Amino acid sequence: MPTIANRVAGFSTTIFTEINELALQYGALNLGQGRPDFDGPPDVIQALIDGLRNPTVNQYPPGAGALSLRKAISDHTARFYGMDVDPQKGVLVTAGATEAVFSSILGIVDRGDEVILIEPYFDSYLPNLAFIGATPVYVPLHPPNWTFDPDELRRAFTPKTRAILLNTPQNPTGRVFSRDELTLIADLCKEHDVIVISDEVYEHLVFDQAQHIPIASLPGMFERTLTVSSLGKTFSVTGWKIGWLYGHPSLVEGASRAHQFVTFSANHPAQIAAAYALSLPGTYYEEFQSMYTVKRDLLMKALTNAGLKARQPEGTYFIMADFSDIFDGDDIEFARYLTTEIGVACIPPTFFYSHEHAHMASTQARFAFCKSDEMLQQVGERLGKLTR
Repeated sequence: MPTIANRVAGFSTTIFTEINELALQYGALNLGQGRPDFDGPPDVIQALIDGLRNPTVNQYPPGAGALSLRKAISDHTARFYGMDVDPQKGVLVTAGATEAVFSSILGIVDRGDEVILIEPYFDSYLPNLAFIGATPVYVPLHPPNWTFDPDELRRAFTPKTRAILLNTPQNPTGRVFSRDELTLIADLCKEHDVIVISDEVYEHLVFDQAQHIPIASLPGMFERTLTVSSLGKTFSVTGWKIGWLYGHPSLVEGASRAHQFVTFSANHPAQIAAAYALSLPGTYYEEFQSMYTVKRDLLMKALTNAGLKARQPEGTYFIMADFSDIFDGDDIEFARYLTTEIGVACIPPTFFYSHEHAHMASTQARFAFCKSDEMLQQVGERLGKLTR
């Protein structure tokens, strides 16, 4: 009787699927998946519609991506970070940021190499390493401030270390790594000749005084960094699955060789619209941050009033909150209880940790606030049942 391959035998249904199904079954307000419940900018949507009317755009684009989008990504990087990226050889357009990370790993990491994962990590990172037989080495962020121990980070680097997977602004903690933190990571990478795969999909979603600094912009780091981002988070079009990576052509070449046999190319009409979106003026990004600041404050108030100890995020649209004052049980039990009994869905973050460090998040829950203001106000009303 046919059976599934060993490489996927250990993978079960993701926690996102379980919570989404549970939320649907119980009519819960779903703050689990980072999926906006509102549409992207009308002019960006119109750019997609206009692209569909061009017959050539409805056919395959170049495997590396439509040149107009690669140029727009290069211009965006120069505009916001002062980096000079070659649009011809230094940019690769992918089917979302998830594929960009996977193609990067396929292109630069070999079986038996060690790759440092900062925990909690996005859920695709570990399976990506498992597919190719790489060895994960874990460095945890410690609650409640979600910072890493410099000594633990130093010890993670060995002669076998090939790469480190970095995510800032960080999902799920909402941390934005400081210049000092990034400099330490950069110095260790240069000392040990390690490559950085830097997932920066929330690059434009930072709050108050926080500043997003691409690690590739630090001295000596551009030539050893693949930077990943996407359209979905910044323009609220997650379903388009348009991502990209950029960096030194020698690194991008490795990812490109993998990408051609993973998807070959990404959605062509959406690439044309993405090029338009990245050309929007700075006022768009200011309004985007202002909109999310209101949503952040609504959810922070709802969580705090319900008795949870929530840490105000510096970036992303996620809040991590400690529920230990109001619930006896672990994060999985709390997520199921909150969904089925209170009517609000969240994600238990122990799934983003190794078994060794999962206890660090066992009294935490991740909430997404990429939702309408009205829905977030309803969340506050439902969470009120926790204190009652």
